[in-house]
Amino acid sequence: MKQVILFLAILVGSNAQAQRQMEFLSRGVVAVQAGNDSVFVSWRLLHTDKDNVAFDVYRNSETGKAVKLNRKPLTDATSLMDVATLANGKYTYLVKPLKGGQEGKYLLDKKEKGNPWLTIPLQTPEKYSPGDISPGDLDGDGEYELVVHMNGAGRDNSQKGITDAPIFHAYKLDGTLLWSINLGKNIREGAHYTQFLVYDFDGDGRAEVVLKTADGTTDGTGKIIGDATADHRNEDGHIVRGPEFLTVFDGLTGAALTTTKYWPPRHPSKENPTPDEMKEIWGDGRANRSERYLACVAYLDGIHPSIVMCRGYYTRSTLAAYDWQDGKLTQRWTFDSDDGTPGNSDYRGQGNHSLSVGDVDGDGCDEIIYGAAVIDHNGKGLYSTGLGHADAMHFSDLDPSHPGLEVFNIQEKFSDAGLNFRNAKTGEILWRVASFKADESGGDKGEGPGRGVSFNVDPRYTGNECWAFGAQMKGMWNAQGKKISEITPPSCNFAVWWDGDLLRELLDKNRVMKWDWKTEKVITLLEANDCMSNNGTKSTPGLSADLFGDWREEVILRTTDNKSLRIFTTTIPTRHRFVTLMQDPIYRLSVAWQNVAYNQPPHPGFYIGDGMGKMVKQDLKILKQK
Repeated sequence: MKQVILFLAILVGSNAQAQRQMEFLSRGVVAVQAGNDSVFVSWRLLHTDKDNVAFDVYRNSETGKAVKLNRKPLTDATSLMDVATLANGKYTYLVKPLKGGQEGKYLLDKKEKGNPWLTIPLQTPEKYSPGDISPGDLDGDGEYELVVHMNGAGRDNSQKGITDAPIFHAYKLDGTLLWSINLGKNIREGAHYTQFLVYDFDGDGRAEVVLKTADGTTDGTGKIIGDATADHRNEDGHIVRGPEFLTVFDGLTGAALTTTKYWPPRHPSKENPTPDEMKEIWGDGRANRSERYLACVAYLDGIHPSIVMCRGYYTRSTLAAYDWQDGKLTQRWTFDSDDGTPGNSDYRGQGNHSLSVGDVDGDGCDEIIYGAAVIDHNGKGLYSTGLGHADAMHFSDLDPSHPGLEVFNIQEKFSDAGLNFRNAKTGEILWRVASFKADESGGDKGEGPGRGVSFNVDPRYTGNECWAFGAQMKGMWNAQGKKISEITPPSCNFAVWWDGDLLRELLDKNRVMKWDWKTEKVITLLEANDCMSNNGTKSTPGLSADLFGDWREEVILRTTDNKSLRIFTTTIPTRHRFVTLMQDPIYRLSVAWQNVAYNQPPHPGFYIGDGMGKMVKQDLKILKQK
């Protein structure tokens, strides 16, 4: 069969002259055990590679000469199965592109690497557990390090009680701890408080880390921000008084580079508002709605990445954009649904427990998909659907038969838009499905679905299939809004590209599952024994992203003893190849915001599936290696 060669599709905006800065990445070679006598070797196809690039792969042992593993140059998949009897010892796999380009190598120690995963030992603080993870090249070598939110005892915004101080660690993939940042007692621990961004904002080749901080935060060098003795917690354990800061940290050392006042503030004019004053602004005075935070990275000028920090979505919705350049943090713009600006009130109460980012209108600059609304790159409202708050959202080219990008969203309350699918550029609702009131046997008591997903799991239909959990919304819909099954898949969570075809697999808890569209059942492809997911009933991974190897995604889970992370990577051969998904702008930004509040899976800005057309690369400026 003729090999199918596919290249990365990235939507090209009208602002074609702008070169979006993207991080330098190495070849990302990885080799893992795929059986007693097999090793699966995989590497990145890079944006800088020519479309017809071919590769040779070599294996070298401690005692032997380098052996070329492929008879012909590899022009299809960027992976290879090394089927050989390998004794204990160390083996170096070398990937060489023909006619120039980056080489890559990987050292496999058979004595230590006898499993199809990589293990990262952790220095987990006592009574803490590793939680959400964000990748970034902290040292400038073209490989990702991991920033891990170490979860202490946390509480939801609606709950009373003291929480532990949020702690963040940075690790190299070999387990080297680079630094530890303790946010202190004046930052509350929980999914809605401690959003963190890891990205190279100034283009110097190394990623920074951005966090909301407060009095008593200790950076990676031991320096304390603000007043180390201050305790702003009230009798309920909430923090509704005291200064709030935004800090940019050096990704390699954890040192605080700059700290400024956090915007949006609790109150427009008062640092220490009363509960009644808070209620007037947010709708409650108990630090529930006011302490809902989101964050993302967006290329607001189409060239440089900006920091976007957000506060509120049930009622008042506020966003602030910052640029970090030449050692200075400057505010680009702010947006406030309640500041009296004509039209801004339409954006009140439209946010989700997550968000997404991408160029929805083709002008080359990113917009922020804020749930049922979109904020334009200039900080002005682009549109609001008025559908209101939801818990889950998906943004990509979900329907390739429809021009441009689409958003699949759900609606938390009983409505005629329990499922809704819209044009990402205009907000036009392309189709919707009503949520139904629960009957006397139980259910969601009249509320809409709590979870919803949009993944390409059925090859019979063009585009992504959609389904939801809750509100008795049984079944599956295709990208055009036609109900194609009365059966709802048993997972409504994450998804990964794992096996060799172009369909996406389901990821839930510690399992990767294939949706068998013929039998309408799932087939387990991977069950990560001795590992567990995060975020309680949300059952999300520490991270899922295309971290290394070919275009398919890795899954990071914590071990049940909380002492290690395991990075699972597929060993299933494929005949397809794409540029690493981390060099697709929408996908890379979705990995950056994946940890935010109710984690959502990443999507690229293009459709992956049967019938894909010829792919065109966007004009990116790949930054130089540090």
